[in-house]
Amino acid sequence: MALWLKRSYLALVYAFFYLPLFVVFVYSFNSNKYTTNWAEFSLKWYQSLLSNSALLDAALNSLLVAVCAASLATFLGTISALAFKRYRFFGRKALYIAIFMLTVSPDIVMGISLLIMFIALKIELGFFTILVAHTTLCAPFVAVTVLARLAAFDEQLIEAARDLGASEPEAFRHVLLPLTAPAIAAGWLLSFTLSMDDVLISTFTTGPSFEVLPVKIYSMVKLGVKPDVNALCAVMFVLTLVLVLLAQTISQSRRNQ
Repeated sequence: MALWLKRSYLALVYAFFYLPLFVVFVYSFNSNKYTTNWAEFSLKWYQSLLSNSALLDAALNSLLVAVCAASLATFLGTISALAFKRYRFFGRKALYIAIFMLTVSPDIVMGISLLIMFIALKIELGFFTILVAHTTLCAPFVAVTVLARLAAFDEQLIEAARDLGASEPEAFRHVLLPLTAPAIAAGWLLSFTLSMDDVLISTFTTGPSFEVLPVKIYSMVKLGVKPDVNALCAVMFVLTLVLVLLAQTISQSRRNQ
């Protein structure tokens, strides 16, 4: 009885999280243009998606921004976490508080603040502004993720490496970096997801010449969810699933080494 209850509870949890995604995935193969009325199995909305240049351009723009922002945020967040862990410097506590405040700040506040800054600096809204905005959004999350990993790090390992003749860069490359690699990878994936998913900050910091996918979809669904949007969501879900499985495989292979 207890086992049945546990399995039922687990099934409800999974259904709560994944049933909406399953519905979108199924209806992406619906031949009817009205999403909620099932007609027959069809791939025509995927063909329509491939011919929708505006949607594909927005998707490519989002991928470009997400990859660049995640990489920059991972570099900045990792450097910040290492500085907090290993060094003592003036303003360290204030910067530490500021980073944690950014992780809980409302997106709309950050979006408006960045927009005002770009306007004051007379910077044209486009790829550069949204890249800066997404990097600012993601870097604190990377720093927090890497700091959590470094909390259990034994500084004596670095000292032992130095005693054995390793320089500071060599100790970092051969000792510190491999131990923090899972957290760095997790930070990159988290940053990539945050960038791909962001609507509010993107709305304030992107320009008319550079449209990203979340803003494009949001503007489209105001008039109703179109079937090609379902197809696009299904493709994005599959790509995300492949990325997560790949990260899990790499992480598992590292544990087995």
